[in-house]
Amino acid sequence: MEEQKKHKPKIALFSDGGAEPNPGKGGFGVILKYKEHVKEFSKGYLLTTNNRMELMAIIHGLEQIKVEAYVDIYSDSKYIIDAINNGWVAKWQENNWYRNKKAKAVNIDLWEKLLKLMNTHEVSFNWIKGHNGHKENERCDELAAIALNGNSLSEDEEYLKQINSPPEDGKIKNEGDKCRKCNTPVIKKERRRRKIKKNQTYYFEYYFLCPNCNTMYMVEDAKRKIERDSNTLF
Repeated sequence: MEEQKKHKPKIALFSDGGAEPNPGKGGFGVILKYKEHVKEFSKGYLLTTNNRMELMAIIHGLEQIKVEAYVDIYSDSKYIIDAINNGWVAKWQENNWYRNKKAKAVNIDLWEKLLKLMNTHEVSFNWIKGHNGHKENERCDELAAIALNGNSLSEDEEYLKQINSPPEDGKIKNEGDKCRKCNTPVIKKERRRRKIKKNQTYYFEYYFLCPNCNTMYMVEDAKRKIERDSNTLF
């Protein structure tokens, strides 16, 4: 066992992910490097969020490592790096995944997977500035974009459960309906106007937001189809 520990490989994991719009179609890219060996991975989803893609990227990368290893993780996601390095995730877990007395943490399913993988390997989390010329980060961003715009997009099933599971009195449809996580009345938020992406087929004109726990609710009534010959901004 001691001999095995001494010879654990040291692997670098680079990752990036995002959604367009957010929430919207998503993708992630991952690079694993061990000595002269380099492997790339990517995957796209029909509907997800930026933060879920960032988390899934790291999880997917760690899942590819078949032996116990030292893993240096590099990500441009402050959401992940700060949550791990500042001990926030550990506190959320100790508090039954509550960030405070009323608000539940978001993406619990992915945090649980990540924490389990962190017990398998010895990991360190390092923040790198995105879109700043970092070779591997730029490549991961490219991989994520290719996956996002691909033809074989998967369902982020856990995310769909989260946004489609109604509160006890039914689905959230109107401003003032109670957030199913913390029972705070939601507010209506208009989406920012953005240029339509080449392969984008729809957008959400608005969404509902819980002002207490920041949970977002996307509703079918807000979904708008994009005509392919249109250059309209939304």
